[in-house]
Parts: sequence; C-alpha cells; structure tokens
Amino acid sequence: MNIFIILGMGAAVGFLSGMFGVGGGFLITPLLIFYNIPPVVAVATGANQVVASSISGAITHFRRGTLDLKLGTVLLVGGLSGATVGIWIFSLLRALGQLDLFISLLYVIFLGTVGGLMLLESINAMRRAARNEPTAPRKPGHQHWVHKLPLKVRFKKSKIFLSVIPIVALGFAIGILTSVMGVGGGFIMVPAMIYLLRIPTNVVVGTSLYQIIFVTAYTTIVQAATNFSVDIVLAFILMVAGVIGAQYGVRVGQKLRGEQLRALLGLLVLAVGLRLAIALVVTPADIYSVVMGTGN
Repeated sequence: MNIFIILGMGAAVGFLSGMFGVGGGFLITPLLIFYNIPPVVAVATGANQVVASSISGAITHFRRGTLDLKLGTVLLVGGLSGATVGIWIFSLLRALGQLDLFISLLYVIFLGTVGGLMLLESINAMRRAARNEPTAPRKPGHQHWVHKLPLKVRFKKSKIFLSVIPIVALGFAIGILTSVMGVGGGFIMVPAMIYLLRIPTNVVVGTSLYQIIFVTAYTTIVQAATNFSVDIVLAFILMVAGVIGAQYGVRVGQKLRGEQLRALLGLLVLAVGLRLAIALVVTPADIYSVVMGTGN
C-alpha cells in the first residue's frame, strides 16, 4: 500500500470527524475496502482509527463546554452491551462465510436511508431560513412520545429531562453497528439525538464523540483478541493522520450553521452509499480472486 494514500485517508476522515461530530468509521471502512483491504480487516482496523479521531475531537469539545458527560455515560452503558452482542454476530457471520456481503449491504441500506433523510431535512431548513420563516412553535403541553417514557433523569448540561430508556436503547443499537460495521455510529447517533431525543445541537457533537471513544476502543480490543483482524501498522498510520485532521475539522465545523453541516454530511453519506451500491451490482474486472496467506 502507498503510505501517502493511507495518510490522506486518515487525515480526511479525521477532518470530517471533527467537523460533523461523527467517528468517521462509516467513511474509513468503505475507503479501506475500496483500496482492496479485506472487509474483515477494514472493519476492525477502521474502528481503531475512529478511537483516535474521536478522542481528539472530544477533548476540544470538552474544553469548550459542549460535552455532556452524564448523558454520554448513559449512552455508553448501552453501547458497551450492544458492542458485545455485535462482536458475537460478527464472528458468526465470518464463520458462515457471508461477512463481506452482509457488511456491504448494511452500509448501502444505512447510508442511503440516513443520508437521504438528513439531506431532505437540511434543505427544508435552509429554505425556511432563506424565506425568514420561523419554525412552527410546539403546542403547549404537547410532548414527543419519547418524553412520555418512565425512568426520567435530568441532564443539566443538555438542559433536558428525559427517560434513560431511549438513550440506552440508542447506545445499544450503535454498539452493535460499531462491532459489525466498524463504525463509530455518529452518522446515526447525531441525527437521532437531535430529532428523536430533542437534545440541543451544540451538545450533541461532543457527547457523541465521547461515547464513540469507549465503544470503539472496547470493540477494537475484543476484535483483536477474538478474530485477530486488527492490522496494527495500518491502524497506527490512520490514527496519526486522523488526530491531526480532527483538530482542523472542529474549527471549520464551528463556522458553519447547523443546517449547512447536516446538508454536507447528508451528501457525503449518500455518496459513499452510492459507491458501495455500484460495487455490489457492477461485474468486477476479475471475477475470480486468489488470496495468498500463511497459516499457523
């Protein structure tokens, strides 16, 4: 592999991680697959790179007071549980020989759905802003169904009073995705926290990165111990570039409005999903491939 291409990938994904508040795994894993890295290695190693980018971005948000540690810890409880289940699913699919296809199909479905919804919503928001149309106020006493659930806890940093049930459930789902797809899950967690849980946007990014750090670190360690699928040299190169890129991404992200960030992220997610979909249906140049390796 060309080390400069790998460095470029890591820096670009780190930059986007800091800008959008996502771990970047939904980008680095497909990019590694496009560069002919086996999906098994791409998933586990991509999760490792996500840790570095997320730490860099989360520290910056913590210093600026845009990270809710209490909310992030509740998300983390569900995330670690989901990651454990996800690693079991990953090992099962690998044993059945269907892991590569399953990973690609999951990416196409999730990226296409999430990217399309985010792009549509952000375009509508920008149109309303251009016409100076205020957002319709919520009727007095009207509550979203999520806010009617029991076991409510007050999160002072986020200024919300919310049940821990949907928060833990969201973390659990993200944990499974982290293990199976090698993603931090920010591309789903950030929209869910904003639109479903109604958490203020300025706190969402840093809190998302905080949860991603520990879930992806746990996933990487367990993947290395159980599936032996982490390439430490590749991971180190990606980590170094990702940390540097994330710092610049945070600075750029704070200069853009929320709807602009969501529109850019939506376009990016759709582009990656489209590229993976094309790869699934187009006949490859070489129908058969031979993999050389050594066994113990």
